[in-house]
Amino acid sequence: MKTFALVTAACALLPTPLLAFEASDDATIVVTATGSEASRDQSGQAITVIEREAIERLQPSTLADLLARTPGITVSSTGPIGGFTAVRIRGAEGEQTLTLIDGVRVNDPSSPGGGFDFGNLLVGNIDRVEVLRGPNSVPWGSQSIGGVVNISTARPGKAGGGSARAEYGSNDRLSVVGQYGIATGPVTASLGGGYFTDDGISAAASGTEPDGYRQYAANGRVEVALSEAVSLDLRGYYFDGKADLDGFPPPFFSLADTPEYSTAQQLLGYAGIRADFGRLKNRLAFTLSDVNRDNFANPAAIAPDFFSRGRSERFEYRGDWSLNETIRAVVGAEHERSRFNDGFLDTGVNVTSGYVQLVLNPFSRLTLTGGVRLDDHETWGSDTTFSANAAWRPTDNLVVRAAYGEGFKAPTLYQLYSFYGDPTLKPERAQSWEVGVEQWLLDRRVRLGLTGWQRRTRSQIDFDLFFFRYNNIARSRGKGIEAEIELRPTDRFSLSAIYSYSDSEGRQDNEATYHRLLRRPVHSLNLAMDWNAYGKVKLGADVKLVGDSIDGFGGSERLDGFALAAVRASAPLGHGLELYGR
Repeated sequence: MKTFALVTAACALLPTPLLAFEASDDATIVVTATGSEASRDQSGQAITVIEREAIERLQPSTLADLLARTPGITVSSTGPIGGFTAVRIRGAEGEQTLTLIDGVRVNDPSSPGGGFDFGNLLVGNIDRVEVLRGPNSVPWGSQSIGGVVNISTARPGKAGGGSARAEYGSNDRLSVVGQYGIATGPVTASLGGGYFTDDGISAAASGTEPDGYRQYAANGRVEVALSEAVSLDLRGYYFDGKADLDGFPPPFFSLADTPEYSTAQQLLGYAGIRADFGRLKNRLAFTLSDVNRDNFANPAAIAPDFFSRGRSERFEYRGDWSLNETIRAVVGAEHERSRFNDGFLDTGVNVTSGYVQLVLNPFSRLTLTGGVRLDDHETWGSDTTFSANAAWRPTDNLVVRAAYGEGFKAPTLYQLYSFYGDPTLKPERAQSWEVGVEQWLLDRRVRLGLTGWQRRTRSQIDFDLFFFRYNNIARSRGKGIEAEIELRPTDRFSLSAIYSYSDSEGRQDNEATYHRLLRRPVHSLNLAMDWNAYGKVKLGADVKLVGDSIDGFGGSERLDGFALAAVRASAPLGHGLELYGR
C-alpha cells in the first residue's frame, strides 16, 4: 500500500466575511428532511450538518474528504484527485446517493448508473453541507435510497465583503479560491471562482507516471427583493476539469501507465421566485444541469475515443403551509426532462411527480411527519412512495428519533435504451427503519449520539450475463450502527469520535445466499482533536481507521484496511489575514 504526505501552506485574506447560514439559537435548520426549512430537532431522520466554520477548520481539499468524516459514509476512488469517486451512504450503491448543489440535482443522466462523480467536486466556495442518511424519496424522488447530500455555496449577505485563499503543497499542488459579495438596495449578490492543479500520483500501483488534475470553477448567486413578500433567486455553478488516466494497454491488459486523459464540464443553473402570503410560503423554480464528458487516448488525439452528453431540466413548485401551531403541510409538484447522447444513442425521458407531507406537533415536545409521493414515468408508469418519522424531545437536552423511509431509483437512460438496455425495467425499491437518540450532558459540553438502522432493497438493476443486458435481478440488505461522542471540556478544546458499523450483503435472484458487497468496509472510526491555543493559534489532528473490504469479480480481491493520520494548524498574521497548513 502506497502512502504519501501532503504539507500545504497558505494565506487567506478575509477583509469582511460574508454572512453565514443563519439558524436559531436553539435549533439547526435543515432542508433535506422535508424539502423545506425545518429544525433538525423536529426530524426523526439522521442528519449531519457541516457549517463553513468546520470546513475551514478541517481544511479538506475535496468534498469527499469532508464527507468521509461523517457517520455511515464510505468513499472509494479510482486514483488521486480527479479520479472517479463514489460516496456510499450506509452501504448503498454510490449511484443511490442523491446529490444537490444550490438546489440543483447534479446526478449525471449520461452515466450508465446515473451517479454523481465526487472526484470533480473540490471544497472551493462550499459554505454548508447537509447529509441525510437513509431513504427519503418523498420530497426528493429518484436516487435517494442511500441518502441525500445537499451542498450550498456562499449566499449573498446583507453586508458586502469577500475572502481569498491560496495554497501550495507537495506534488506541485496549487489552489486559489476567491469569493466576493455585494449588497445594494434590494439586490444582494455573491460571486466566486477557483483554480486547482495537482501533479498527482499514479493510479496504477505498478506505475511511475503521475496522473494529474486541473480544474477551473465559478459560482454565483443573486437575490432581488421585489417586495417584503416576493423575491427572485438566481444561482449558477460551473466547473471545467481535466484528469490524467491510467488504462489497460496490451499485451497484458492490466492497469498500467497510459497517456489517456478525460475532460468534464458541468453547468448548473437555478432560477426561482419566492412568494410568502401569510402562513403560505411558495417557491417556483426552473433548474438545469448540463454535463459534457470526453475521453482521449493521448494528448495528440484530435477527437475523443468516447464522449457523453447529459442534460436535465426541471420545473418545481413547493408550497409550505402552516395551518396553525400544530399542523404544517409541505406539498410539491415537479416535471423533469432528461436527455442523453453518446454518439450512438440520443434519447430522453419525462417524469412528472407530486407529493404531500404533513408535519404534526400534537404536543410541544413531539413532532410527527408523514408523506406520500406519486411519480409518473413515461416508460415504467406510475409508482407510489411513503415515509413516516417521529422526533420526541422529553427534555431540552435529549432527542429520541424513529423513522420509516422508502426510496426508489428510476432506471437510467442507458439502462433503458442502450444496446444493453431494456425499456421494460422497473425502478429499484428500498425500505428502511431506524431509531436513534441524541443526548447532551454537563451544560451541553458532552454530546452522545447513537443510531441503529436496517434497509432492504429489491429489484436492483444489474447486468444480466445470461441475457447480456440490464435486468431487475438483484437485491440487497444492510444493517448498522452509528455512534458519536463529542467532548468540549473548555471553550478552546474539543475531542470527538465517530464509529460506524455497516453490514451490507447482496445477491441475484437466482442465488440462494447473500454475499458481502464490494468496497464496503464493515468498520470505520474517526477521531478528531481541536485546540484553540491561547485564543489565537488553532491546532488540530485527525485519525481515520477503516477496516478491510473486498473488490474484484465475485469479491476475489481483498482490500486491506488502513489508518490515515493528519495534522493541521492556523495562526492569525494580522487583521483579516491568516496562515494555515496541514
